[in-house]
Amino acid sequence: MSQAKGSWMRMAVLAGALAFSSGAAAQTAPPQIASPPAENAAPTADNAVMLTVFLKHDQSRPLSELNAQLQRQGYYKAFPPEGVEVVSWYIMMGIGQVVTLRLPASRLREVNRIIENTAWGSYRTEFYPTYDYKAIGIAAHEKAQ
Repeated sequence: MSQAKGSWMRMAVLAGALAFSSGAAAQTAPPQIASPPAENAAPTADNAVMLTVFLKHDQSRPLSELNAQLQRQGYYKAFPPEGVEVVSWYIMMGIGQVVTLRLPASRLREVNRIIENTAWGSYRTEFYPTYDYKAIGIAAHEKAQ
């Protein structure tokens, strides 16, 4: 079981590394001095990442107790933060919630801290950085036809 989890984690890390490195390899203009990341930067084609968050319920406690703790910790007020796009938000029966967000890479730490400060205790969390491959996959499929 732990071997399978390790494989998933390695794949997630690889996907994140590929997402962040693919833009750098495609640069043709000389690098410019980077300005500090904007607090409320909008996700664009060259800075957006998607983040899938597994929020696994603490099944040793009743749902009403979990929701009360989330309310006390400010989860519902803080998550998702303003300006972060919710791509999907599902209940996965027997697991908890699965949320996929689209955000500028510069805001990744902010989202992580919100989860740490407001969701921990009610949920165990897993994070999977991803990138949008839909257009590329569909184009490859259409080209193969």
